[in-house]
Amino acid sequence: MSTSAARRLHLALCLLILFFAAVDATDHIVGANRGWNPGMNYTLWANNHTFYVGDLISFRYQKMQYNVYEVNQTGYDNCTTDGAVGNWSSGKDFIPLDKAKRYYFICPAGCYNGMKVSVLVHQLHTPPQSAAEHSSEHSAAGPGGHPAVLEVVVAVFSSIWFGSGWM
Repeated sequence: MSTSAARRLHLALCLLILFFAAVDATDHIVGANRGWNPGMNYTLWANNHTFYVGDLISFRYQKMQYNVYEVNQTGYDNCTTDGAVGNWSSGKDFIPLDKAKRYYFICPAGCYNGMKVSVLVHQLHTPPQSAAEHSSEHSAAGPGGHPAVLEVVVAVFSSIWFGSGWM
């Protein structure tokens, strides 16, 4: 590999690392170091966290002994899995919180011993912009009014990889 190609590859990798570092998702580990177990107050745990679209909620527990079901409010209130929309049993479950809404999770084997948690996921808020910033970004914005970040990253990566003459 030539020195020029190696430099382009290095710069492209640095840009990709910066892009992914800018994605500010939080992994909320249910119960922190105590995990997903009976006898915990998960309502208190959830109330001490703020959840945003794009975050993850993680459940850590002894595989084959417990599991996690995403249920509706009725299932949550009654500790039933009727109408469950998801279930996990790996012992290390990473569940994306991809919508602004209230999520309900239970473990049928321990639900009556506190193994249920409800979290409210908020929409991400962007900081307010001045009118000048908004008008200059509007031309590069996608259909929702936000810059098409992926398109920019692909364009920058392509420009570095293939050389600016290709753009």
